[in-house]
Amino acid sequence: MSQVPLTPAVFHILLALSDGPLHGYAVMQEVEASAGFPMGPGTIYGTLERLESSGFVKEVAAAGEARRRTFALQPAGRAALQDEARRLSRLASLVRSKRLLPRES
Repeated sequence: MSQVPLTPAVFHILLALSDGPLHGYAVMQEVEASAGFPMGPGTIYGTLERLESSGFVKEVAAAGEARRRTFALQPAGRAALQDEARRLSRLASLVRSKRLLPRES
C-alpha cells in the first residue's frame, strides 16, 4: 500500500485510531465525525483489513469486547498518518499563499 497520498478512507481511519484502539463501529462513528459524511461498514471494514495486511493497524483483544473487532494503530500507520499530515499542511500553506480562500475573521 502506498503511503502518501492516503485515500480519504485510510486517512480518516488512521486519524480515528491515533488516540487509541477502537472497535469497528467506533471507528465508523469517528470517521463520520472527522470526514463530515458517513462511510459504510463495507468501506470501513474492508479498509481496516487492507490496513492490517499492510501493517498499519493491528487487531487487538479488548477487555469485555469479545464479539467486537478492535483495532490499534501501528508504528507504520502512525508514520503514514504523519507523512500525510505534513503533505496536507504544505498544501494548506500553498492555498493560503495563493489567497484562494477568503480571509478568516
